Amino acid sequence: MIPKEGKAQEDAARRGYPTVSAPLCKTATPKKPELGKLQSFALFACSGSPVSSSSELDARQEGHAKLDPDNGGRFPGSPPDMANGGLYLSCSSAFVVCALAFLGVDGYFVDITYVASAVANGAVCLDGSPPAYHLARGFGSGVNSWLVHFEVSCWRRLVQQCDDLPGAQTHTVRIIQEDGKADCFLWNLKQHPRLQPRYCDGSSFTGDVEQVDPATKLHYRGARVWQAVMEDLLTKGMNKAHNALISGCSAGGLTSILHCDRFRDLFHEDAKVKCLSDAGFFINEKDIAGVDYIAAFFNDVIATHGSAENLPSSCTSKLPPSMCFFPQNEVEQIDTPLFILNAAYDSWQVRNILVPGVADSHGNWHICKHNIDECPASQLQILQGFRDDFLKALEEQGTSSTRGVFINSCFVHCQSELQETWFASGSPMLGNKTIADAVGDWFYDRSPFQKIDCPYPCDSSCHNRIYEDSSEA
Repeated sequence: MIPKEGKAQEDAARRGYPTVSAPLCKTATPKKPELGKLQSFALFACSGSPVSSSSELDARQEGHAKLDPDNGGRFPGSPPDMANGGLYLSCSSAFVVCALAFLGVDGYFVDITYVASAVANGAVCLDGSPPAYHLARGFGSGVNSWLVHFEVSCWRRLVQQCDDLPGAQTHTVRIIQEDGKADCFLWNLKQHPRLQPRYCDGSSFTGDVEQVDPATKLHYRGARVWQAVMEDLLTKGMNKAHNALISGCSAGGLTSILHCDRFRDLFHEDAKVKCLSDAGFFINEKDIAGVDYIAAFFNDVIATHGSAENLPSSCTSKLPPSMCFFPQNEVEQIDTPLFILNAAYDSWQVRNILVPGVADSHGNWHICKHNIDECPASQLQILQGFRDDFLKALEEQGTSSTRGVFINSCFVHCQSELQETWFASGSPMLGNKTIADAVGDWFYDRSPFQKIDCPYPCDSSCHNRIYEDSSEA
């Protein structure tokens, strides 16, 4: 965490965080016809990750969840030593930093910026390369409004060799401006389609192991990467922010939860700072075989990355560190306003927490995991039980007036990164509001939003994920 003088430092200590040294858009009249455009958007990470279409982004969001039933329930290409439930997440991860405002319709490219000075402090990506980011600066009324977005990310569970080590690669990211909501709560990033995704960290930016693994040469320094990039951004103008939102999808959504209060502590007291987690509320649920698969997985992540010291002591003083990776043990203690966006039948959680490949050796769930509409009654009943447990874990966090909640009954993972699910004709709705409307009203304190959908299949506005090949499940 980056230290600050006075109240921010005291608040950090009170919440139990280690004290290590060291306007989204001008509020606009919320009328549908008055569409704003993204002023500036920046992708930042140890690597950017290009996509060319919504189907490619969908594939990436689920890519780290593909188990190979012919490979002992492992991922395609994963090493044999992962036969016993090794969940190797091969996916992209990136910070996205934006200052929001209004721009034209044409797209443009944003070069990568390396934080070379971070290397001296050991703040490096898994492959030892320096952290980096893509920053498209704002202007006018939006210059002091920042969005820090952690894209679809991943966790690395075990120390093992892999063919493609994640790190910062030299490339550009293409930004395309499109018509959007006046609040500018709009994810308009469309990256250059010719580049391959790379990722940087494998622990939601909590790891800090001094020793480099002698066999794989991997560096587990996610927490240092977080600190180094935040420090650099503060010198680039983020310290003057009037409005700031940290958000993320999937493991990036967990990042926005774990770092929510830390992010708040970076800014002056008068700044409006909030957090948004999309598909990041992972629950501690036994799989269909009655095994604590995800709990064991998170325990391995924490141990491999040395993450325990970078999780709030307010949680680790009561629970094992691996339990503090579950939002259901963290959210209630977060002081900063937080919006939880999640599907109650989150497709990644269904396919990797409830029904991981190792728990479905005969493939009885392949069809259901391919398409929820094709689930037989017996399996749908189990999915309804998963929803019940998800809602129970969420409700145990209380109903703080500063919290936003949008839980729909869709079979999907991540809904904030595509126009079709964020703010478009026919996008998912609750209480007659799109996700963008709900988040915008919550952020600007126009009205609270805490709504939970009725059980599947009641919601016709869902964009349920359907896999092209049932073997993908």
